[in-house]
Amino acid sequence: MSLPGTLTRTALQLPGTTNVYHGKVRDVYTLADGRLVLVATDRISAFDVILPRGIPFKGQVLTQLSWHMLQATKDVVPNWAEAMPDPQVIVGRACEPIKIEMVVRGHLTGHAWRTYKAGHRTLCGAPLPEGLREHDELPEPIITPSTKADEGHDEDITPDEILARGLCTAEEWDTLSRYALALFARGRQLARERGLILVDTKYEFGRHEGRILLIDEVHTPDSSRYFHLEGYSERQERGEPQQQLSK
Repeated sequence: MSLPGTLTRTALQLPGTTNVYHGKVRDVYTLADGRLVLVATDRISAFDVILPRGIPFKGQVLTQLSWHMLQATKDVVPNWAEAMPDPQVIVGRACEPIKIEMVVRGHLTGHAWRTYKAGHRTLCGAPLPEGLREHDELPEPIITPSTKADEGHDEDITPDEILARGLCTAEEWDTLSRYALALFARGRQLARERGLILVDTKYEFGRHEGRILLIDEVHTPDSSRYFHLEGYSERQERGEPQQQLSK
């Protein structure tokens, strides 16, 4: 049972609705005029499982933060969003999703660290140098893509496998990579201005009228991991856990 005041499911009666999709966190309404209505509910998922209780105001926080980040990065990468008519709703252009999650990592944390600790020195085709410790900053950000599964778990994939499966063209991959790294650079800048480190995050993209647009959420706690900037270096030197902000 969810706490009072949480929105865990929607049933909007929107004129011109042609399709409704209930995702792990968001409910998506496709309209006949070529737009999407994206409602961020208060549901929470972890490891691809929707947890039984929602969190009050979670959807509002995600939506407003994502809207802010979409506006703060639209000069870097074009995106799908057009309006935020409600604190939990973004309306924008319906795109054909590219079934790849563009995960960008700036530090050896989480899945990257577990892979490294197991003795591997590549992740999704990206090389990892010797001599790193958990949470160390990488020499430069790396892209570690994963499949965007409709059901079940997402899986790591290399750029060569992406092209072999026909998930995108070589030209599209170049654009996706360039966009993802540019977004991560802007995200790092914005985080640092707030006393944070953007550790890793994921981006999703879609096709719209011959262009690739950034879709879904951007730099939210659901899609990103942050460290506190203050004391980061000292904690690393002492081998202490970092202060994380993430789902």
